[in-house]
Amino acid sequence: MIRTFIAISVLEEIKKNIADLQRKLKGCGGHIKWVRTESIHLTLKFLGDVEESKIDTIADSLKKAVRTQKSFKISVSGTGAFPNIRQPRVLWVGIDEGKEILTSLASEIDRVCTALGFKPEKRKFSAHLTLGRVKFQKNINTTLNTMNAANFKGGSFRAEEIIIMKSELRPEGALYTPLHKIKLEG
Repeated sequence: MIRTFIAISVLEEIKKNIADLQRKLKGCGGHIKWVRTESIHLTLKFLGDVEESKIDTIADSLKKAVRTQKSFKISVSGTGAFPNIRQPRVLWVGIDEGKEILTSLASEIDRVCTALGFKPEKRKFSAHLTLGRVKFQKNINTTLNTMNAANFKGGSFRAEEIIIMKSELRPEGALYTPLHKIKLEG
């Protein structure tokens, strides 16, 4: 079984800008497990444990489903928290331009994966890049105030492919390995 998800890779320059924001926030004293810079990505669908023999079928179905989707621009800006800013569990940076296309793409991917026997998404899709996961609420207000005051602008890039990723959980953080890259037109 392979722990699997479907995502879009993020430009290295944007990862660097996010790492700069994380460095500012780390000094605020919040108890947060920060996402490693090299692991930052935009998740479209988490599949969970998948039999290795099914990966090619998933890739073929996704290729058919996204064959008319052109590459598109994504701009990264703003910050927030899930489930909300009053009780944050996950800190994130947002997506400005490209949000509607990403929502549509995630919906189509969910439809295809549901047809292949995966559970449909219960939560509404929210395009974001995870900064870190809050472990304790102590000292979180300083982190949140600093995050909001940063008025984060991460840059923009073209989404040219979706990737089926393998996720290996390790003590130092998850290791992600591309299994299939599916090009978008344009």
